[in-house]
Amino acid sequence: MSSASPLPLAADAARTDDAGAARVPLASHPLAPLLLGLAVAALYAWFGAAWHEGRGAWVAGSLLAGLAAAGAARLAAEIAALRQLEHGIHNAREGLLQPTADRGLGWTVAGRLIPEHNKTVEALALMFRTVEDCQVRFLGERNRVTTILQSLPGALLGITDELEVSIANRQAEALFDAGPGALAGRNLFDLLVPDDHGRTLLRDAFLYKQAIRQQELVLQLGGRARHFSISLAFYSDEQDDIGGVMILQDVTEQRLLMETVAMREKLVAMGQLAAGVAHELNTPLGNILGYAQLMRSASTPPETRNGYADVVVAEARRCSRVVQDLLAYARKDSCSGETCDVNQTVRELLDAFIHCRLQRYGIEVEVHLDPDLQLVEGGCGEVDIALTNVMSNAIHALADTAQPRITIRTWAEPAHVAIAVADNGPGVPPEARSRLFDPFFTTKDVGQGSGLGLFISQAVVTRRGGRIDFDAGHAGGACFVIRLPRVDVARVRAA
Repeated sequence: MSSASPLPLAADAARTDDAGAARVPLASHPLAPLLLGLAVAALYAWFGAAWHEGRGAWVAGSLLAGLAAAGAARLAAEIAALRQLEHGIHNAREGLLQPTADRGLGWTVAGRLIPEHNKTVEALALMFRTVEDCQVRFLGERNRVTTILQSLPGALLGITDELEVSIANRQAEALFDAGPGALAGRNLFDLLVPDDHGRTLLRDAFLYKQAIRQQELVLQLGGRARHFSISLAFYSDEQDDIGGVMILQDVTEQRLLMETVAMREKLVAMGQLAAGVAHELNTPLGNILGYAQLMRSASTPPETRNGYADVVVAEARRCSRVVQDLLAYARKDSCSGETCDVNQTVRELLDAFIHCRLQRYGIEVEVHLDPDLQLVEGGCGEVDIALTNVMSNAIHALADTAQPRITIRTWAEPAHVAIAVADNGPGVPPEARSRLFDPFFTTKDVGQGSGLGLFISQAVVTRRGGRIDFDAGHAGGACFVIRLPRVDVARVRAA
């Protein structure tokens, strides 16, 4: 029913108050119609005796009057309950989802519908609160996602299955010089002008729905080529349409920076190689200079002078071997098939050091070589480089030691031949041990070392499949152990 055409009410029907809610009807009690009917029947019987000629008509008239009065009262209560229910429906339609009071009319047929109406209103209110909460959460999540997409450092493009742009963030609009929303509906390949490699990559990706992870493309933008890192992923929506999300990151500046850094690294590597050559040549050149000065002495017998000349020749050959080995280190590995006698290399090196530096500094040398022949893979030049650097470091470390001593040992391991060089100097501080093999790191005073000796030695030994270790368990000085791949002597002799 409509509020514009309310139901007509009897004299004792409900009336509406200022708020529109129905008041309690006169016949609100369940017994009211019966009592009213009895009262009307009694009054009729009292006053209506004179209206009827017979007793039967008088009794019948009284009963009919009572029934009419009771029916009118019941009708008024039903109408009041309907008005109350109408008022609740009107409030619900206006969005005021509040319970409707039955006003004591719950015994009527219409009044029994009011609790059901209230349950429906309560369910609707809960539903609306849930919808409102979901809407607030959805709007918050949408704003959060939008903020994330707009704050991405790269250009983001959402692409439909027809290769049209559906979403674009501000970075994408700035990249393609487009206004807000101007990229929507544009074809992807109208925006991107890749090179041949990029065109093939994108074509296969969209054709076979293959994801792309940080592939570099060259795109033409603003009349010039720029480098971009591209990532592409695909998804399916509710209509089973497949779309894609593409992120473009301009890496042109980073690429130029990387090229600059690569060029600087090449220059640094060339400098390190030059420093390495100078470092490795310093020892044999010092020996050559020392023996040349001894040869100039007039008191030197001819036999001794000839021995000095042999040493000079050997050291000159050693210089040449160092240069060749360092150049070979910079080239690609090749299998030479050479082997090196570790014990013999140690003896030759000690002869050069003893006649020159060890005697001059008063350093005692203890040698404990494995009695068996110990061969390692490769030539002896790189073994000489590693041993020379380790020995030179030991000599420097013993500069302030009262009774300096160096101990050299060799022994065989299942897969390696080990060479240990130990001294009784001050040792290596714990904080410096982790950086011993870093380039340009040295514990020597300024001007006393380049910091390349152990770095180059580790590099040449590692290249041969070996390694150099600092023995942290050695007490009373420092100890370095060189391990090189061992060669089976019996197999070599059999060959």
